[in-house]
Amino acid sequence: MSHEVANLDMAAATRHLPVVHYAYCTDASDRPLNHRGDWPEEGKLYPVRVVPSRLEGMELVHVLTFEGEAPYYNAFGPQRFAVVAEVWLN
Repeated sequence: MSHEVANLDMAAATRHLPVVHYAYCTDASDRPLNHRGDWPEEGKLYPVRVVPSRLEGMELVHVLTFEGEAPYYNAFGPQRFAVVAEVWLN
C-alpha cells in the first residue's frame, strides 16, 4: 500500500491498520520554497502515520490532518517529529 503520491487522511490511514500515532513537531525550520500546503508548528502534537517511501528511500511522517500539493503532499522527514503515542482504534 503506497501513500507517497497523495495526501494521506485519517480514513485512508486507518482503513487497513486501525492505529494512529501521535507526534510532536520538533523542527519546523527550513520550509522548502516550493512547499504548498499546511506546515507544522514546532511543539504542537499531530496525528500521524509513518509510511515507507519508495521515492525517498526512508520513512516519511504523514500528518493526517494536513493537505498539501505535490511533491510533498502532507509528508515530512522523520527528523521533524518525535512519535510519543500509539492508539489502536479497535
